[in-house]
Amino acid sequence: MTGFGVGESVLARGEAGPARGDKITVEIRAVNHRFLDVRVRVPSQLPDLASVVEALARERLNRGRFDVNVRLDGAVLGAMVIDQERARSVFAALRSLRDELAPDADVPLTLLGAVPDLFVPSIEREGRALDAALASAFDGALKSLDAMRVREGMSLAEDLVRRLGTIRRLMLAITARAPYVVEAYKKRLKERAERLRAAADVEIDAGRLEQELALFADRIDVAEELTRLESHCAHFESLLPGVEAVGRRLDFLLQEMAREANTIGSKGQDVAIAHAVVELKAEIERMREQVQNVE
Repeated sequence: MTGFGVGESVLARGEAGPARGDKITVEIRAVNHRFLDVRVRVPSQLPDLASVVEALARERLNRGRFDVNVRLDGAVLGAMVIDQERARSVFAALRSLRDELAPDADVPLTLLGAVPDLFVPSIEREGRALDAALASAFDGALKSLDAMRVREGMSLAEDLVRRLGTIRRLMLAITARAPYVVEAYKKRLKERAERLRAAADVEIDAGRLEQELALFADRIDVAEELTRLESHCAHFESLLPGVEAVGRRLDFLLQEMAREANTIGSKGQDVAIAHAVVELKAEIERMREQVQNVE
């Protein structure tokens, strides 16, 4: 489901505590998607945060496309400092190469200036504090997002319940119409038998007519399909008040409902039932479109 949430957390930086305005802000925008798709934007100075944020998102989110934006406000980034361990490693490698290729050459420290990512924000030294603040801000954004999505979910559930009511009314109409289909066929069968008897002076076996009528009634009987359809409707409705992710289960139930509707349509052999089945299938398809918005 769609929604937007914002969370903030103050960064506690060592014994001195946070500077005024030092905070991390996480924004989460959600739109409908059949699967989980997470897109993360973090400050260019801290690219490694992207993997941390994505792990948080995949742990807490289930379905939808989520754009997660992390913003650092105040003096959070701090001054740029040299990554001493990386600098020592690079300089040692340069000296080793010098000893192999040109033992008498100098290895000036200025060469380290060309090494990418050698200077990093001082905030990277605050690893645990940064991760804790980031997790807190993410949780706040997710809570805000969920509040908006819950409101949308309640409206969506009401719409789905109304559509279930329409499906059940159509099922009742089909159930009520089915006996008339048998009666109409019985009437046509008797009329045909009478015409045949009058034209060929042939006596028609009443038992054979009853047998043909029974076979027809069995072929067009949709009671079993309607029972399964009602069972799917009841299961569908029971899932709506839950708090866990049910989108995929609802989608599966609607596929089964569509299958039952197709079977009813193929058995119906009646214009009124055919029209009801068309409306039934259209309503199920509308519900499937809506369910794509459910996590």
